Amino acid sequence: MNTRPTVLLLPGMLCDEAVWQHQIDALAPHVALQVPVFRGFRSFAAMADHVLTQAPARFSLVSHSMGGRVAMELLRRIPERIEQFVIMDAGVHPVAAGEYARNRQLLALAGSGGLSAVAEQWIPFMLHPRRHADTALCERIRRMVLRNSVEDLRGQLEAAEQRPDQTAYLAGIHHTVRIVCGEQDNWNPLPLQQQLKATLAAAELVVIPDCGHMAPMEAPEHVSQLLLDWLT
Repeated sequence: MNTRPTVLLLPGMLCDEAVWQHQIDALAPHVALQVPVFRGFRSFAAMADHVLTQAPARFSLVSHSMGGRVAMELLRRIPERIEQFVIMDAGVHPVAAGEYARNRQLLALAGSGGLSAVAEQWIPFMLHPRRHADTALCERIRRMVLRNSVEDLRGQLEAAEQRPDQTAYLAGIHHTVRIVCGEQDNWNPLPLQQQLKATLAAAELVVIPDCGHMAPMEAPEHVSQLLLDWLT
């Protein structure tokens, strides 16, 4: 019988197992791993339901970006089943002014140029400038994006547009929340992470220098070591 603790790694928008590959390799000898993928869903609630169809009675959650929204929904619903809780480069803020218009522009780009055009625009914004010349990293991200469809993108954007204001229940969280953020994250920038930490009853914030939004892939050794320290 497998008695190892279970850790669920939740990826972000247009992401899958590839975003966690270094962490999977590092953690696999120590814990049982699951990586739910959120293609085909149109709400964070439905994504959380998907996670629960495969989750054991007790588990730890590690999430990145959009996956953090799903993780926060799970923490709201079933806190008694969650052991350790880690979010990376994630936001909890409500829908911002101009967000809908930006999403329509992104969908228009996907409609005219496919997800290749989306990846070309998206990847430099997500990475620290010093990683723009890392062709191997950029190609791994591009291939990951292209494993999705335009409808997958549309569904995930709709989920983001319909999201609840998760800041409304932060004060009721009693878990220790471990927050990881790339210092130069353009998508969910450091001030948002600092604000999140200040709102929570118990939280730890680790800032990774010279790192953008894609911390698990930009700083894989750093992130894997953090997870090994926290989860094992």
